[in-house]
Amino acid sequence: MESQSSLPDTERHWLIAALPASARPFGLLARFDRPIGWWLLFWPCAWSVALAGGAMERWNLLLWFLLGAIAMRGAGCVYNDIVDRELDRKVERTRTRPLASGRVSLRAAWIWLVLLCLIGLAVLLQVRWEAQLVALGSLALVAAYPFMKRITWWPQAWLGLVFSWGALVGWVAITGEYAPALFWLYAGSVFWVIGYDTIYALQDIEDDALAGVKSTARRFGKNARLGIALFYMAALICWCFAIWQIRPQWLGVSALLPAALHFIWQVATLHPGSGRDALAKFRSNREAGLLVALACLVVGASA
Repeated sequence: MESQSSLPDTERHWLIAALPASARPFGLLARFDRPIGWWLLFWPCAWSVALAGGAMERWNLLLWFLLGAIAMRGAGCVYNDIVDRELDRKVERTRTRPLASGRVSLRAAWIWLVLLCLIGLAVLLQVRWEAQLVALGSLALVAAYPFMKRITWWPQAWLGLVFSWGALVGWVAITGEYAPALFWLYAGSVFWVIGYDTIYALQDIEDDALAGVKSTARRFGKNARLGIALFYMAALICWCFAIWQIRPQWLGVSALLPAALHFIWQVATLHPGSGRDALAKFRSNREAGLLVALACLVVGASA
């Protein structure tokens, strides 16, 4: 039996600590100990629902999307770890993951993945069929993502396509149709994901170089801060266009000012050489997503 001191620190906090010892590796495999991933997957869903004007009337849909974000982010992590289990053993930060360390078998991981996907299916059944088709369109992108770090310097861009997909689903779930504002919102989310995931990748630059893993953080090198700033700027520009489509007034666009100030703070205070600071700035995007959600809520409710 493993001693408590030999377990990852995350097992002694929050939900993981409340699970039976035998279930904890599965909680870790789905990253239940790291809720930031849920929020980053959920926020684009919430933005589109709010900007489409459905946040108040369809508030229950936001709860369904949150459950879906938890389940499908967990499923994505399990799938990623199945694909990367050999690679994870070569990286200091990931070698203790349940599959890489052998605490969970490959067969058990696949079963756990199916169970999480069934929860996602239950969420999918809560939205109109048009939104269901949109959601299913993301499966190919999700399946290909773990391989992107092996073939391109821009896996963060692919992650942006995947993690922003909820914006498409949320909008169609409310309106049943597409609109220019939706595509601007989605594009802005993609740029946002590239920015924050580049920050996240700063933690692993040395290990990634040894393992042959590609990332925008390695690609940008000493210009990482500039690259992140440009992607955040592109995100804000796209979101401005999205809001302008709904409310063509500068007052509506000004709702993004708090989010813009947050991004400026992130970039200005980022220490690319500090893994601890990079992780803190990455996690602060939970608040950034909330600020964008509030902007969408204000504009969507007043349109």
